[in-house]
Amino acid sequence: MSQHAPSSRPPLTPMQRRNRKVAIICGTFFFGMIGAAYASVPLYKAFCQLTGYDGTVRKADAAPDTVLDRKLTIRFDANVRDLPWTFKAEQATQVVKIGETGLAYFKVTNNSPNAITGRAVYNVVPESAGAYFQKIQCFCFSDQTIKAGETVEFPVVYFVDPKYADDFETKGAGEVTLSYTYYPSTEATAAQKTAELEPANHPSALGGTAKAGL
Repeated sequence: MSQHAPSSRPPLTPMQRRNRKVAIICGTFFFGMIGAAYASVPLYKAFCQLTGYDGTVRKADAAPDTVLDRKLTIRFDANVRDLPWTFKAEQATQVVKIGETGLAYFKVTNNSPNAITGRAVYNVVPESAGAYFQKIQCFCFSDQTIKAGETVEFPVVYFVDPKYADDFETKGAGEVTLSYTYYPSTEATAAQKTAELEPANHPSALGGTAKAGL
């Protein structure tokens, strides 16, 4: 009976075995997290808002206590994809101190003869600022149903975390762009049917209803 030739590869040392085990565990965890994040849109959005990944603005409960003397120029960008809407920022830029609360307004007009539901997504440039540019309130990541010919104004309350000034990737950057893009909502059908039967209430970041008919 023939016998297999012994392997010429030397056995792994305890250190090598441990390193291989750690690498397998880390790789499995990494790809599992990435797959879960992209498979679940709400989870991915929460991940982005928590970490500022991919230039995503983070969600905050309150503004910081510290306001630095350094100022930043905030630029505002508004875009629409596959919607008969006019969407624009009511201010091109604002100058705020790091840690100071800013208030900006965006205006949307539905130019179609029908009520339409859209949803805004956002990010900031440079992407490294995503971890520090935080919103207290905004109209993003929730469906907005706008009636035919209606114009709605949405406020955004935001601040730049003071840690922005300490990060080597951002401390030299004096300008940040906040960009919103409106897309048709994937859940629009039910929302539009409801809007045709009932008056639409538009949530406002300031605690009331958004101003309409402007």
